[in-house]
Amino acid sequence: MRKEPNTDGFCCADHSGRASVQAILAQAEGRAQAQGARLTPVRRRTLEILLQAHGALGAYQVLELLARDGFGTQPPVAYRALNFLVEHGLAHRIRRLNAFTACPHPGQEHRAAFLICEICDSVTEAAAEQVGAALERAAEARGFHITRATIEAVGRCMHCREAGA
Repeated sequence: MRKEPNTDGFCCADHSGRASVQAILAQAEGRAQAQGARLTPVRRRTLEILLQAHGALGAYQVLELLARDGFGTQPPVAYRALNFLVEHGLAHRIRRLNAFTACPHPGQEHRAAFLICEICDSVTEAAAEQVGAALERAAEARGFHITRATIEAVGRCMHCREAGA
């Protein structure tokens, strides 16, 4: 299912709530600066695209939208920007979908779980501190050190359940 960004000035059309794109961009700018990094125009536009998307977008979808804005048509343009956003906690990679989604609260350190609708592919970020702590305890009990964990759950979002899909 191909997704186009919404254009209503809000992010999180993924059923997790509606927050101002501008407010999230300001938080992202602050986080990048605190990490000694910079949101270049292409990185900022990539983040805007992700914030306006319904669900997660693949790198080539992002590239197509960046190209429309004059940022180039070569895949490294999108991949570099997406990798930067993920590295700095401004976006997340959804492995199940091989896609990316913006972090709706980049100004906060947090653990997240991603709730993926099997019907519409929407992605909702949910707090996962307790799940992450349980995972760390289980790993520690086995002498394992976790360097990265992505928690993804698949089911049906409220809208698809209500629609009887």
